[in-house]
Amino acid sequence: MSTDSPDSVCRIFIHTGEVSGDLQGGLLAQGLHRVAHQKGISLELWGMGGDRMADAGVHLLGRTVEIGSIGVWESLPYVLPSLRLQRQALRHLQQHPPDAVILLDYMGPNIALGKQLRRAYPRLPLFYYIAPQEWVWTNSSRNTSAIVDFADQILAVFPGEADYYKQRGAKVTWVGHPLLDTLATKPQRSQARQHLGIPDEEITIVLLPASRRQELDYLLPPLLQAAVHIQTQVPKAKFWIPVSRPEFEPLIHTALHGLALNVQVTSESSAWTIAAADLAITKSGTVNLELALQRIPQVVFYRVSPVTAWIARHLLKFSIPFMSPPNLVLMEPIVPELLQEAASADRMAQEALNLLQNPMARQQMLDHYDRVEKALGNPGVCDRVAQVIFQHLFMSLNVAGLSPH
Repeated sequence: MSTDSPDSVCRIFIHTGEVSGDLQGGLLAQGLHRVAHQKGISLELWGMGGDRMADAGVHLLGRTVEIGSIGVWESLPYVLPSLRLQRQALRHLQQHPPDAVILLDYMGPNIALGKQLRRAYPRLPLFYYIAPQEWVWTNSSRNTSAIVDFADQILAVFPGEADYYKQRGAKVTWVGHPLLDTLATKPQRSQARQHLGIPDEEITIVLLPASRRQELDYLLPPLLQAAVHIQTQVPKAKFWIPVSRPEFEPLIHTALHGLALNVQVTSESSAWTIAAADLAITKSGTVNLELALQRIPQVVFYRVSPVTAWIARHLLKFSIPFMSPPNLVLMEPIVPELLQEAASADRMAQEALNLLQNPMARQQMLDHYDRVEKALGNPGVCDRVAQVIFQHLFMSLNVAGLSPH
């Protein structure tokens, strides 16, 4: 990495969790490797994540894809495993000091780790990529202040995210959304339907209930009941459930037992079922943007436990304008969101049937998707992130008169 030491190695540590973080971490690792190769940098990537990161050349110290939840009550089983992995990460960083650390999404663990690293290593370059959505739902400035204090730079994926953190004193670079980088590799509709053996006349509805174990408990039952309602109105419909994690498959089959539903549970990548779909009914999350960028109409829903919902409303005074990423990009109701009590089987079926049977509603959503894509920036996001990181490292090393490890 340094100009006077061409054989030296640049070591970067990436810390993230959950399925979506692993996806983004894998894309980021690919970008870092590409740009390092262009610059003649010998690069080592270490981190916490999952299979996508490992496949992209990251040496994994631990798996955090299975650790994740939304809500106070739901997070309790994961507190101790998360703390153990954080301690493991800190031990590695102490024994093998990196040239930079990238904290990616994964709010609670990353804020805790960022604080610890800044105290222990005041000069260590810390980047926050896909920062917490404090700009949407925060009712306290504590987390925002912590991130601004410990992050040398925030690499923002949403325009609203960039504006929020800039206004609070952070150094921010808006890079665009990394899902733009994946569009060129997505299968086309005709290709996907042929691959899955779906006839032209079949109405294909993809159901996307969970990337976290606890989501199956709260989201799968009303989702399957909604599918039953839809099937009574649209007999030609067939439902597809891509399994996001192998251990979910038997749980999904158990939930389906006794339901008269024309459904296919598949271990195929969700990229195929999404590309083949006429409609998606989906949990709120990154997948909402994938659907929008691929022009698949969708109904978004989410539920947490009644205990968490009560705490959020009455103690934390939690309130958000929107939850799903397509709506957050423009701060407009691009896709229907059904949250908590509103996420009933009847409401989901009603919204889904409207998109299936009302061409004007369907076209309006597709037109809004065009606006969402334009607001997300341009492809090449992960390479831009890598350029910013390497530029920062060059400058800091030159100023300090140091070389990478």
